[in-house]
Amino acid sequence: MKALTEQEIKDRLVDFQDWEYHENAIHTSIEFRDFKDAFSVMTRIAFEAEKMNHHPDWSNVYNSLSISLSTHDAGGVTEKDFELAAIIDSLVS
Repeated sequence: MKALTEQEIKDRLVDFQDWEYHENAIHTSIEFRDFKDAFSVMTRIAFEAEKMNHHPDWSNVYNSLSISLSTHDAGGVTEKDFELAAIIDSLVS
């Protein structure tokens, strides 16, 4: 899979309201009601990521989750990252 250009990434981000591009990855931060809700969504994301064999860089502190997506093998953001971002958005909404 080939990395998208910066312009292609910016064009795609129009459809991803809560995501931004910097440091060669797309990023979002999500705040939940409590730790249990955050961890529950993380678990659901983990199952989807495992199916795709495409795993996010993420961190969790109490009720907040920060996610970064980049395809390391391609050296940047690919369609696979946007596919996982769409899944994450659907799980969060």
